[in-house]
Amino acid sequence: MFTVLTRQPCEQAGLKALSRISAIITLVVLLLSIVVLVAVTLIQIHQKEVLLPGLKYGIVLDAGSSRTTVYVYQWPAEKENNTGVVSQTFKCSVKASGISSYGENPQDAPKAFEDCMQKVKGHIPAHLHGSTRIYLGATAGMRLLRLQNETAANEVLASIQNYFESQPFDFRDAQVISGQEEGIYGWITANYLMGNFLEKSLWHMWVHPNGKETTGALDLGGASTQISFAVEENMGLNTSDIVKVSLYGYEYTLYTHSFQCYGRNEAEKRFLAILLQNYTTETTFANPCYPRNYNTAFTEAHVFGSLCTEDLRPESYDPNNIINFEGTGDPSLCREKVASLFNFSACHDQEACSFNGVYQPKVKGSFVAFAGFYYTTTAFNLSGSFSLHTFNSSTWNFCSQNWGKLPLLLPRFDEEYARSYCFSAHYIYHLLVNGYKFTEKTWPQIHFKREVENSSIAWSLGYMLSLTNQIPAESPLIRLPIKPSAFMGTLAFFAAVALLCLTYLVYLCVSSRNQRRSQHALDNTVDSE
Repeated sequence: MFTVLTRQPCEQAGLKALSRISAIITLVVLLLSIVVLVAVTLIQIHQKEVLLPGLKYGIVLDAGSSRTTVYVYQWPAEKENNTGVVSQTFKCSVKASGISSYGENPQDAPKAFEDCMQKVKGHIPAHLHGSTRIYLGATAGMRLLRLQNETAANEVLASIQNYFESQPFDFRDAQVISGQEEGIYGWITANYLMGNFLEKSLWHMWVHPNGKETTGALDLGGASTQISFAVEENMGLNTSDIVKVSLYGYEYTLYTHSFQCYGRNEAEKRFLAILLQNYTTETTFANPCYPRNYNTAFTEAHVFGSLCTEDLRPESYDPNNIINFEGTGDPSLCREKVASLFNFSACHDQEACSFNGVYQPKVKGSFVAFAGFYYTTTAFNLSGSFSLHTFNSSTWNFCSQNWGKLPLLLPRFDEEYARSYCFSAHYIYHLLVNGYKFTEKTWPQIHFKREVENSSIAWSLGYMLSLTNQIPAESPLIRLPIKPSAFMGTLAFFAAVALLCLTYLVYLCVSSRNQRRSQHALDNTVDSE
């Protein structure tokens, strides 16, 4: 009994010391595990790198009446207020006439695209070819062909569709867009490029500019012309020419109208047809809009073969008959004759009317005039904003010139365009002044432009902007500092270590309490003996 009683305190002291050391070590390991868990979690949450999904591309072919132009656009894949922030990266003019000229041989229509499409492939990363959508929009030339021969128009579009389905891109559609759509998309393009929808803030974020007015759009193509501008939301007029457009989270109310057969080329054909009215045996006709000493010849098919001149076709019409024109260079007579293209009297002196009895609110604010408007004024060394007096004096000076002097006056001489600049100028005057009702005071608010910051002012960009509303945005990619598998493995390991340490500490605590109870009971037993 004596031996046992003398050794037990020594053994208990050793056990207590050992338990205290193991408890301290376990507690340190537990705290370190908790620190590691917290640190790893905070790093994973706060040190992650957000990677934007990169760029998306889109291709639009503007299939006009006289030519086709290929545009390549790009925009951030995450988009801005549900509309892509689009920019033009490449432009290629197809070296052939418009697709509407292929009505008799539709299988040849796509062949001219090949050169431009090869260049397009080089401007879009190869790995994005399959996800790059491509659209073809045909305008007034095809609208006329469809009215004249719907079967031929459909065959041209089908031939083009077969061609693009063999390309590496995501071909979506080849369609004939309406004149109203062409006007709306042109307005969107002009205002987008001028920063009327979005601007960069001080923090380099895209924001809507406060209090910025929109700009009207004037487009002069080969077969049609469009006018579009913002109007008061509460106009209350039930007309199809008033439409609503939503872009970048804002809604706009527009007036837009397209005049079929009032594009520059078709209007000139109609003008020639008017000059030929009531002719019988004459073979040469005076044209006051052609320069002096200029002579040219056309077939009757060139003048009367269009749907726009069909109502002026003579009874003795022979498509192969040759008609000669001689220029007289008379600007006063040219202006007088060109006025006959418009029916101004149909408005009956109503202020809200342009011509041919078409409703139009009063023009207000600034306008941008592009396409044929720009190409005509730039021939007179005019661009941007200038007075109506300047335009008229430049027109009179140019139209009075001899044909032989024009190569010296024009920055770029091309017979087909050079002979018609005088007609185009007088035509633009009547369209804008007597038609749209621009005055000496409001004319300087028209800005004649071709592009803004290397992006062409054309309906195709507005078309692409509209389409990006329908293209889903991509979510940003997140690059974590620790791979998810390694992160989860680290969490699991240190959580298990912490749990084991906690369990062991609880065990030590319970064991220590039980030992104290046993010791207390033993001491009571010894004392009683």
